[in-house]
Amino acid sequence: MKICVLPGDGIGPEIMEQALRVLDALRGDGFSFEAETALIGGCAVDATGTPYPEATSKLAKSADAILLGAVGGPQWDNLPREQRPERGLLAIRKELNLFANLRPAILYPELANASTLKPEIVAGLDILIVRELTGDIYFGQPRGIREEGGERVGFNTMVYAESEIRRIGKVAFEAARKRGKRLCSVDKMNVLECTQLWRDVMIELSADYPDVELSHMLVDNAAMQLVRAPKQFDVMVTGNMFGDILSDEASMLTGSIGMLPSASLDANNKGLYEPSHGSAPDIAGKGVANPLATILSAAMMLRYTFSLEAPAVRIESAVKKVLAAGYRTGDIYEAGTHRVGTREMGDAVIAAL
Repeated sequence: MKICVLPGDGIGPEIMEQALRVLDALRGDGFSFEAETALIGGCAVDATGTPYPEATSKLAKSADAILLGAVGGPQWDNLPREQRPERGLLAIRKELNLFANLRPAILYPELANASTLKPEIVAGLDILIVRELTGDIYFGQPRGIREEGGERVGFNTMVYAESEIRRIGKVAFEAARKRGKRLCSVDKMNVLECTQLWRDVMIELSADYPDVELSHMLVDNAAMQLVRAPKQFDVMVTGNMFGDILSDEASMLTGSIGMLPSASLDANNKGLYEPSHGSAPDIAGKGVANPLATILSAAMMLRYTFSLEAPAVRIESAVKKVLAAGYRTGDIYEAGTHRVGTREMGDAVIAAL
């Protein structure tokens, strides 16, 4: 298995190191891999002038899977838009056609008190958000800023082709079929024609999945329901912009965004795997970042790209054991638990394996 490793910026290199250590500890489970590192994001801009260098593109295309840390930081905020670190992330998603973003939001029992919501509201939470990743307003053309009527006007285009909606819908229906057989499609069809088409296509697709209960919800109501009664959801499917917002909201129900992995897949399950959190430049280099989301992203990589369910479950079980034993990084720490740093958390997961 060939893995393209992109540590990125901020805490990226620190958390990536722990994920690779965990994978190394599993080499005896009947699989082997080679990992090659490349640049993306701000560090790539500093070294090459572009956030997604040609060498990184070549490696990513040749690899079986990509494991990414995080990109961005305030030192690059004033660069021209095409040089900003986040453009590297958008570029690799688009180039590899990674259209299906899977973001699980699971609340571990030991972290119920870490959530900002009451434990009785979030205890037992297990949601999967399926976000379309290569279309919508983030990629739509035309876009830009122009002079109009003596003032600056910014404009972006929200656009979805039927085929784009249909393929992400299939991913979501298949995921729901393997879980609780309930799928909620989130749109804004009351004011946006683009998402009226989204709803129409989802309804058409549902005929192929009679065993899955399809419901619909407007995005503003979905945002409210996530904090009012989040356990009503099983699988949610939505577009790029709505999914970006809702998945971050859902992540905080679990106590910390530092706990949540994600997978971005193409049609053949080649994927880019990354934690849902950002580069956290305020704690970079201090050895205190939570590596569990990256470690769990590596587990998702084993499951989805390499079809290695057993070692994926071993990693997830090890994380559960570590949390049950009371190990906590600062973002999930509470009185009575054992506060540890990034490497110590990695050590604990490896010991639990």
